[in-house]
Amino acid sequence: MKTNLFNRAAYWLAVAGGVALSCNAQAADGPWLVRVRAVHLASANTDSTGLGLSINNKWIPEVDISYFMSPQIATELILTYPQSQTVHSSVVGGDIGTFKHLPPTLTVQYHFTGHGAFKPYVGAGVNYTRISNVSFGLPVTLSKDSFGLALQAGVDYEIGKNTYLNLDLKKVQIKTDVNVSGTKVGELKVDPLLIGLGIGWRF
Repeated sequence: MKTNLFNRAAYWLAVAGGVALSCNAQAADGPWLVRVRAVHLASANTDSTGLGLSINNKWIPEVDISYFMSPQIATELILTYPQSQTVHSSVVGGDIGTFKHLPPTLTVQYHFTGHGAFKPYVGAGVNYTRISNVSFGLPVTLSKDSFGLALQAGVDYEIGKNTYLNLDLKKVQIKTDVNVSGTKVGELKVDPLLIGLGIGWRF
């Protein structure tokens, strides 16, 4: 009888100890994760205007702030500064103008746990893009605002205490109305694939 009571007590003490260690480990991670990334913007360039419009692909800097509501669920705000793009027309046969865009994106992520140093995740959210500084040699204008969906997948790899290498892929819907002499002639869908590589710190 005493042996059974001792075994039960030892069992529950072990369970309580394991729960305490797990909570301490989660608390030690901290709820915030900040990353800096170099991101390659590769545009889909789908144009319905008949002008054969496209924008240039380029590398851009990115800062991302994540907040973990639980070990698995996080939100991420993706930021950069206004990026300058060149617009090319295959009909005209050259570059016809430039514009800047500011594309903040907010996603909700699910992080897969139990894989050691590898911490994969998937996410989905919304993008808002503000288009400004539109400058064309032709009477062409672009709409200023774009709203679209964003899909995301990536992995963090822990290289040190609370320090991670990050690989991130995003597909974002960005489009703008194209107007010639004040009349809408179609849409340019940029819809870029964003391939990012960076480093992050959790606290």
